[in-house]
Amino acid sequence: MTFNGWLQIVVYVALLLLLVRPLGGFMHRLYVGERVWLTPLLGPVERGMLRLAGIDGREQQHWSAYAAAMLLFNLGGFVLLYGILRTQAWLPLNPQHLPNLAPALAFNTAISFVTNTNWQAYGGESTMSDLAQMGGLAVQNFLSAATGIALAFALIRGFACRGTTTVGNFWVDLTRVTLYVLLPICLLYALLLIALGVPQNFSDYTPVTTLEGARQLIAQGPVASQEAIKMLGTNGGGFFNANSAHPFENPSALSNLLQMLSIFAIGAALTDVFGRAVGNRRQGHAILGAMLLLFVVGAGLTYWAESAAPSALTHVTALQASGNLEGKETRFGIAASSLYAVITTAASCGAVDAMHDSFTALGGAVPLLNIMLGEVIVGGVGAGFYGMMLYALIAIFMAGLMVGRTPEYLGKKIETREIKLAMLAVLVAPLMILGFTALACVVPAGLAGRLNDGAHGFSEMLYAYSSAAGNNGSAFAGLSADSTFYDVTLAIAMLVGRFAIIVPMLAIAGALAAKRAVPPSAGTLPSDGGLFVALLIAVVLVFGGLTFLPSLVLGPVAEHTAMLTGGQP
Repeated sequence: MTFNGWLQIVVYVALLLLLVRPLGGFMHRLYVGERVWLTPLLGPVERGMLRLAGIDGREQQHWSAYAAAMLLFNLGGFVLLYGILRTQAWLPLNPQHLPNLAPALAFNTAISFVTNTNWQAYGGESTMSDLAQMGGLAVQNFLSAATGIALAFALIRGFACRGTTTVGNFWVDLTRVTLYVLLPICLLYALLLIALGVPQNFSDYTPVTTLEGARQLIAQGPVASQEAIKMLGTNGGGFFNANSAHPFENPSALSNLLQMLSIFAIGAALTDVFGRAVGNRRQGHAILGAMLLLFVVGAGLTYWAESAAPSALTHVTALQASGNLEGKETRFGIAASSLYAVITTAASCGAVDAMHDSFTALGGAVPLLNIMLGEVIVGGVGAGFYGMMLYALIAIFMAGLMVGRTPEYLGKKIETREIKLAMLAVLVAPLMILGFTALACVVPAGLAGRLNDGAHGFSEMLYAYSSAAGNNGSAFAGLSADSTFYDVTLAIAMLVGRFAIIVPMLAIAGALAAKRAVPPSAGTLPSDGGLFVALLIAVVLVFGGLTFLPSLVLGPVAEHTAMLTGGQP
């Protein structure tokens, strides 16, 4: 570990905090429907799109109608994307004449991008045409991200509104988020990436002869436009198979920093939107504080594990004098690679600039645990916020039980119905992760995908289903996941992991919106101070962490013990 490495973590957190207030203020004005500086330009476009779709922008929806609209919209996106992937060989913008995707892989990929997971059981440059990348995958990157932010707006209304039966209008929220937030930022972001050296073209792949005399094709295409929304929307699906370790996706230390900041930017800013909406910005600060404390501890542990001196792990020959450099880009080094890994798994992004499969056992355990916690440490755009708020409700309920009072949060009584719905949402991920991992461990089709035996092979399977159910998309890439078994089971985990959480969450939003405010009393737990932050962190770790402790012992912990003793991991 070096001073420079720790400085990178500190500077990153400081820059992120500088973004929270301006971006949060801008999104809050969108949340309440106020004019913003882009309204004169985009207001007519917004109204025209809603009018063309037959949507009355003034109409508010009950939570069930909001959920139905969201599910219908995402179903349409799945059908459209699946159709593009199954017919790309006959569509334009396919300079390499790539064939159609197989049914199982197209199903898996379409589910993956619609659910904001972006799990990739394929090599992008050798599988996807330019049209599929730009008109299929990148479009879903925008729409799945906009869906997540719209859902966060709906939940915020549940806390902020009093005695109403509505939580907003999904179509209006989706349109406004896409037009005013995602598109403008991504346009500027893509232009900056182009200036830094990221390609944006429709050129044929370029054949070259290497110094060894071998022939090689240099892939290119509309990379910058997809890269921008891949990061800002916490999607993570790379244009290239190497993802952000590829110099065309991530050419420099500056682009690496910009990518890390953009992954967290919207998720962190949503806590500020929440604080403004409920009339107490300290409420948002408390939520963000819990997120950042968990993040900093995870980043520090990963950096420590990857920087361990060879004498600490004498049987791991891949460790160099400066730490574990295997699978890491020398352009970024250990500190930036460790920080990136924690960021991308704390958010439901899944982009990678290093090979997670090559991390040490404990270094790889932190990204895995981040996903298992529900990716609520800032999390994906929208999804991280509403995931953390589910834990906040559970924390408040537990505090109420401790003092024998009906729990209250932001003036709303938290009752049995809300807690049952919150627990239903929280238990979805463990069911998908542990259930499908157990199945993969006993069926030949699951075992056939492992690259490694023993604890590390188990970790590969555990990470895959954690990534799918958590809508992350990163992987311990030693797993060969392009098989019918993994394509189908991972797709089911992604689908359930996304929508089986969203629907109960919207039901909670509807129930809270209908409640009247009650005045605070002596038994009310203040939810904007250090005690609440500590309680929230404890609930996240107990409910999220202890659920998966036995599986972590079988995987990363067993592997680390074997490395220390010289055994076979």
